[in-house]
Parts: sequence; structure tokens; C-alpha cells
Amino acid sequence: MLRIKKLDIFILKSFCMLFMGTSLICLFIFMMQFLWKYVDEMVGKGLEISVLAKFFFYSALTLVPVSLPLAVLLAALITFGNFGERFELLAMKAAGISLLKIMRPLIVFIIFISGVSFYFQNVIGPEAYTKLYTLIISMKQKSPELDIPEGVFYDEIDGYNLYVKHKNRKTGMLYDVLIYNFEKGFENAQIIKSDSGRLEMTADKQHLYLHLYDGEQFENLKSQNMNQKNVPYRREAFREKHAIIEFDSDFNMVDAGIMSNQSMSKNMKMLQAGIDSMSVQNDSVGRSYFNEAMNGTYKITAELKKADTLKIQEASLTDYDVDSLFNAATLAQKQKIITAAVSRAGSVGSDWSFKSYSVSQTDTSLRRHMTSWHEKLTLSVACLIFFFIGAPLGGIIRKGGLGMPVVVSVLIFIIYYIINNTGFKMARDGQWIVWTGMWTSTAILAPLGVFLTYKSNNDSVVLNADAYINWFKKVLGIRSVRHLFRKEVVIHDPDYARLPGDLQALTDDCRIYMENNALKRAPNYLKLWIQEPGSEKNIEQINERLETLVEEMSNTRSVYLLNALNTYPIISVHAHLRPFNHSWLNLACGVVLPVGLFFYFRIWMFRVRLGKDLERIIKTDDEIRQIIETNLK
Repeated sequence: MLRIKKLDIFILKSFCMLFMGTSLICLFIFMMQFLWKYVDEMVGKGLEISVLAKFFFYSALTLVPVSLPLAVLLAALITFGNFGERFELLAMKAAGISLLKIMRPLIVFIIFISGVSFYFQNVIGPEAYTKLYTLIISMKQKSPELDIPEGVFYDEIDGYNLYVKHKNRKTGMLYDVLIYNFEKGFENAQIIKSDSGRLEMTADKQHLYLHLYDGEQFENLKSQNMNQKNVPYRREAFREKHAIIEFDSDFNMVDAGIMSNQSMSKNMKMLQAGIDSMSVQNDSVGRSYFNEAMNGTYKITAELKKADTLKIQEASLTDYDVDSLFNAATLAQKQKIITAAVSRAGSVGSDWSFKSYSVSQTDTSLRRHMTSWHEKLTLSVACLIFFFIGAPLGGIIRKGGLGMPVVVSVLIFIIYYIINNTGFKMARDGQWIVWTGMWTSTAILAPLGVFLTYKSNNDSVVLNADAYINWFKKVLGIRSVRHLFRKEVVIHDPDYARLPGDLQALTDDCRIYMENNALKRAPNYLKLWIQEPGSEKNIEQINERLETLVEEMSNTRSVYLLNALNTYPIISVHAHLRPFNHSWLNLACGVVLPVGLFFYFRIWMFRVRLGKDLERIIKTDDEIRQIIETNLK
């Protein structure tokens, strides 16, 4: 029998209160980001409050699934950070309750949240998306609110350019008005200049009512001609003039049917139907184009009729001496042949370009439908994954509030966003398989959640700063620098007579290794994982000989020699080689492409660095030989 304990109620209550707050905060942040994309479509158009309310409401509905993963991550981090900071988590574990049992009621709740996210994406989201972007298109088509600036030409009225030198905002009067009317064309422009005027909207918001006072009007009577010196025109002076200009400033909603083919406007059932139909269409069209190409453009046939029998014979260019046939033709015939060939090639190329464009358009729409289908699942699963990242991480950090948890959650979400957006674009553009690109972020972050949950459940010290610093130095190739100082007591002096020969031998070995391994070139990806290791011992011997010589020469009393020894690099003898000792592990690493690419570029980087290190060793050897021969022998 399922029993809800008081501890479960306490944990749920602590999490749910924070989750409500973080959901509103995350939704507000995403809405502000979304608003900045379309702020130009709303400013200066006099939109009604009801239109703006619909815009914010529909945008909020479409952004709920995107904001839920970040809200879950932030709430889990703060909740378990508070538990750790107030030693409540320690008390629970001391009572024999494991972390997984503490998380159990929240896991059930997060599964419910994942279901809510899926419901929003599959049921509410498509309808909200359709209405939202129908509203955005309508807002884009609405004419801007009439607000004529001072001192510049105003061209928001179709067919007109207005210039106002000064205006009285209280009375609405315009002074020193200049109007260019291009409704009849640029050459038949009508120019009006008046001392003052007034512009107001009619009651139906479909026209502008223009009142002008004390001015003149100029108008050409016919089109101008460059060869005509005199162009008749009409000039009219007036004390008062009134005109009506068409200007539709009302808000009109476009038909929602324009969004019917968009992938974001469909649920999973409709997406699957569209994917099936487009796949069948592309297959049938591609097969027909292939048959047409093989039977038409790329197959030369000749029809010979004898009596009532039709015979088709295949012709091959190898049966004819084409060059001799072409050379035997006259110049006019050659020109005719070349023109016909170019014309035919151009027409065939244009035909296939159009066909390829048609197929690529269908393929693009197909990929968009497939990415939308997978996205409805990945965003829902992301809520569960972020909980398994945030809850154990909060227990490890043991910091509550809006300080460290916010920073950590933002960093994790940025990483998720970059990976997810990259995979989405690769899948959408056809660079990757669709399901691979859409599930890349899940495949990367899910092991992280399992690892953090395991470590936190076993009370492992995960956030040891020194361990991570050393690990990052090793991965990024950051190494320490030699710091050799003059010894106060030296028992055995270096053998300066033998050292130049040893340094020359070290130089020769470095040059041979560089020539045999081509360190500055990119390694072959397949050979890197397939071939057996063979050069580890050589570089180990070089490094061992280098360190032996450095140890011996560090007993010197010469400051110049010590300074030269400090320029020797510290070699990483295995960083430029395969990451594992077992061949099957290296092969598996190369097959798993993301991991293999990481190690490939890392090995390439260390190979280049090793080449520079060996060059530096050769240069330092020469300097030390000169110091020994000049000062110490």
C-alpha cells in the first residue's frame, strides 16, 4: 500500500514552492528574449491592449516547455542546496535514508512535469504557435501609427513624402509643410507647399484628412522627356485646400491557414502523417527522375524503321571517331554543332536544377517535421535529466539561495543550449541524421546526471578544486615550468667533456623522431585507432635521456647554464598517443564519433606541441654546447 510520509510531504512542499517561483522567473526571461525579436513590429503602430495581451499570452504558452527544464534545474539546485546548508540532508542520511529515497517523491513529481511539458508541446503548443505567428504576421502588415517627425522626410504613407519643419503637439498644427505626391509616378509628381496645415484620421481609420492653408501646388501635365526642352505644368495658389489620402491604420487579422504547413503548428500524429507522405513523395519523385535520366538524357538511342518493324539500336561513342567527324565539318557546321550542344546542355542543366530544387524543398520540409517530432520528446526528457543533475549537485555544493545555484544552473543550461542548438541545426540542415542531432544533448547530459547522482549518493568528494585544476591542466596541456636554482653544496660536478657529445646525440634522436612521425601534420583518423602503438618507447627514451642530462647539469655553478636549463620543456610522453593501452578500447573510442573526435583533436594538438618541444630541445642543446665550450671547458 502506497503511503505518503511526512518527510515526502516536506520535500515536495519545499521543492514545489521554489519550482513555482523559478518557473515564473524563467518564463519571464524567455519572454523578454522573445519580445526583443519582435519589438520593432509593435512599437509605433498603435496596437490595442487586447492585441498585445494576446501576443504575450500566446508567446507564454509556446515558451512554457522551453522554460520548464531550466526551472526544474534551478529549483532542484536551490532545494537540495538549502537542505545541505541547513544540515537537513545530513540528518536524513544519518537516519539511514539514502539520497535516492529522498529524491523518490520528487522523481514522481518531475515525471508528472515531463508529462505536462509534453502535453503543452503536443496539444496546446501547436494551437498557440499558429495563433501567435498569425498575430505576428498581422502586426507586421499593420501600418504604423501616424506620427510625422520634425525636420525630416516622412515616407510611411504609400505614394507620399511629407516634410514638416515645425509642429505644435498641443494643437496638432503643422508649419512649413512640403508634400510630394508620387501616386501617378515619379515623373508626374505633384508638389504642394503650404505655410501651415493639419492632418487627422477619419472615423473609420481608413483615410487621412489633410487640411492645408496658404500655399501653392505644382503638377506636370504630361511625362517628361529627355529630348523635350519645354514641359507644360500647372501651378495653383490656394488659401485653403482639403484632400483625402488612403491610409489603412486598422488592425486586420490574416487567415490562420497560412500556418497550416508549418511543422510547429502540428501535433505528433499530424507530424508523423506529414513525414510519411513526404517520404513517399520524395521516393517516388526521385525514382521517376532517375528513370527519366537513365532512359532519356544519359542514353543515346536511334530508331530505325524497316517496313512495319521498329528497331532500337544502342549507340556508343567508342564506335565512332568523333574528332575526325567534327574536323571534317565546315566552320558553319562546327558552329552549329557547338551551339546546339551548349543549348542542349544548358536546357538539361536548367531542367535538373529545377527538379533538384523541388526535391530539396520537400526534403527540407521533411527534416523540419522530423526535428519537431523529436523535439517534443527531448524537451520533455530534459526536465527529468536536469532534475538528476540539479538535485545531487545541490547536495554536493550545499549552498542555497540565489547565489551559487543560479550561477551553476545558468552555466549548465548554456552548455545544454549550445549542444542542443548545434544538434538541431545539424539535423535541420541535413548534416547529421535527424535523431542523432536531436538526441545529442540528451546523450551527453544523461551520463552526467547518473554520475552526479551516484557520487552524491555515496557522499563522494566531487568538487575538489585541486583535483579538477590538475585534471584541466592535463587535458588542456597546461604544464609546469622548470625552476632550477644554484645549489649551495655540489658533490659531483657535471662532466663537461662528455656532455657536448650526449647533447648532440639527444639532438640527433629528436630530429629522427620528428622526421619519422611528421608531428606537424594532422594524423590519419583511421590509422590512429587501428595501428598498434610503436613509438612510445622512442619518446620515453628521449625524455629519460633529457631528464638525466638536466639532473646532471643542474649541479653546475654557472648561472648561465642554469638559465639555459630552465628553457627545456617538460615533455608529456603519452599525450600525443592513443588514450588507452588496450587496442579494443582505442578502436571503440574511434567508433564513438564524438569521443573519437575529441581525442583526435587533442592528440593532434599535443603532436604539434611535441614537435615544438623537440625543436626547443634542439635549440637549447646548441645553446648549452656553446656555453660549455666557451665558458666551462
